[in-house]
Amino acid sequence: MKIVVLDGYTLNPGDLTWEGLEELGNLKVYERTPFEDEAILKNIGDAEFVYTNKTPLSEDVIAKAPNLKYIGVLATGYNVVAIEAAKKRDIVVTNVPEYSTISVAQFTMALLLEMCHHVGNHNQAVQAGDWSKSPDFSFWNHPLIELSGKTMGIIGFGNIGQATAKIAQAFGLNIVTYSRTKYPELESETCKFVSLDELLEQSDIISLHCPLFEETKHIINKDSIAKMKDGVMLINTSRGPLINEEDLKNALNDDKVYSAAIDVASAEPIDPDNPLLSAKNCIITPHIAWAPKEARFRLMQTTVDNLRAYLSEKPVNVVN
Repeated sequence: MKIVVLDGYTLNPGDLTWEGLEELGNLKVYERTPFEDEAILKNIGDAEFVYTNKTPLSEDVIAKAPNLKYIGVLATGYNVVAIEAAKKRDIVVTNVPEYSTISVAQFTMALLLEMCHHVGNHNQAVQAGDWSKSPDFSFWNHPLIELSGKTMGIIGFGNIGQATAKIAQAFGLNIVTYSRTKYPELESETCKFVSLDELLEQSDIISLHCPLFEETKHIINKDSIAKMKDGVMLINTSRGPLINEEDLKNALNDDKVYSAAIDVASAEPIDPDNPLLSAKNCIITPHIAWAPKEARFRLMQTTVDNLRAYLSEKPVNVVN
């Protein structure tokens, strides 16, 4: 039984082990595979079980992989796989849900706190000698913001949105949320389900936690930004294309949006000419909210459990 991992480096750059998959078959791990059908097919070879994180498995690749019968996505999102093409060939596709819920919620709040306190910038100022030269015992070079009593709007209220809300409420934030699915049992004095327009109008902070679908692409654009409060703060730890990046750049440079913090971009790695790279008050991190070792360990364990379940003819986390 041959198992191929097409792009294993981001999951396991060396601090985890592939032993779980090695116990189940003859395993070949490629750190990366070029995003070209010919290279992808070459690395798949005659393998029956193939894993991908971001390497695309197109309809053509799936049609030409002779022995393929199982695709494991090393992530929660599975848009890199031509799902219908796999279904037509009776190829099972699985994903790994919920492994990064805690990590992404934590990182979301880290971005928010950085926008409020500019910890990194103030540390750099101290290291550069600015505090030593200050005539006062205390100084700051950015406005400092207290969160308690403000309103956070969360777009998308699945596991990550809910986990983020729980932490945010501990900081004294009131939550309004817009989601496809409503959970009446989660409503309280500090958590309300509202329409998208109401969320845009009421929120001091907006955090994106919705999946990328056609209807959510560019959900943040010049029209939705126009409905927001002046000086709103925006966070995106979900998917880059949820934001029209040119529109957000303009809103930042015009001070309509006070600041933004994004961990994802429309193209990754980020294009050198991405508009947000030249925007004011925009923190950009390289898609790392999901990546603490603890979260990657959970991802690896579920990956192995998914394959064991499939081999026991009781597949789980099947997305097609």
